[in-house]
Amino acid sequence: MHENLKQTIMANQKDNQLQLDLSPEIARGVYSNFAIISHSHAEFVMDLSATLPGLEKAQVVSRVILAPEHAKRLMLALQDNVMRYEKEYGPISLDNKANKSAPVPPRTANPFGEA
Repeated sequence: MHENLKQTIMANQKDNQLQLDLSPEIARGVYSNFAIISHSHAEFVMDLSATLPGLEKAQVVSRVILAPEHAKRLMLALQDNVMRYEKEYGPISLDNKANKSAPVPPRTANPFGEA
């Protein structure tokens, strides 16, 4: 297998090894600064979008559909990663107002102007 054509990521899932194939196209990723999350009794739907100032529409760049159990696992994994990030780099501020005590300004746009 050619390294540039396919990247393999090893993940440990309980006691079993799970190999994930990550194509270069997917590994490149997409930028999202806005998300809409909805749900039914059977699934959660996350529409990840990119919005820019002055545009009337946000372009959906990816849609992720999850079973409720996987949505909760994702929430817990994100929570764990945010806690580890803040331990290493400091608190993530959701306040878009100028905060002179904050060493780093917000890194993301907030189209609604709220936390």
